[in-house]
Amino acid sequence: MDDVDRKILAELQKDGRLSVTELGERIGLSLSPCHRRVRALEQAGVIGGYRADIKPATVGLNFSAIVFATLREGSRDSVQSFETALPDIREIIQAQRLFGDPDYILHVVTRDLTAFQTLYDRRLSALPNVLRLTSTLVMKTVLQNRPLPF
Repeated sequence: MDDVDRKILAELQKDGRLSVTELGERIGLSLSPCHRRVRALEQAGVIGGYRADIKPATVGLNFSAIVFATLREGSRDSVQSFETALPDIREIIQAQRLFGDPDYILHVVTRDLTAFQTLYDRRLSALPNVLRLTSTLVMKTVLQNRPLPF
């Protein structure tokens, strides 16, 4: 990856809907080489896809929480069954495995506190191999979906 590829990535992070022509103009590259580079970045898995950035509150998702999960044990089967269950819970918008304790951080969005409580009681607490869940409520989102620093 060279500086031109980094410029392409920086521009696409700002606006993923740019046409290849517009992208080429912004980075000083003609259409064909720009198209080839974008295609190569996609094929290499550097660009994993394109999507709309939707603000949660505008679609009624006004409540956000961080849930820390600690597993009963760290065996491969225990970890795998926990991680396999996460995609079934649509309200979990990001999940990360951590070093140390807790084992996972889950970013959760719901309509409101009542919806979060129901989700917590019915789905999150029923996740496989969970020893302990600890949650904290998000007061305000300061940075979100920030572009990678190129």
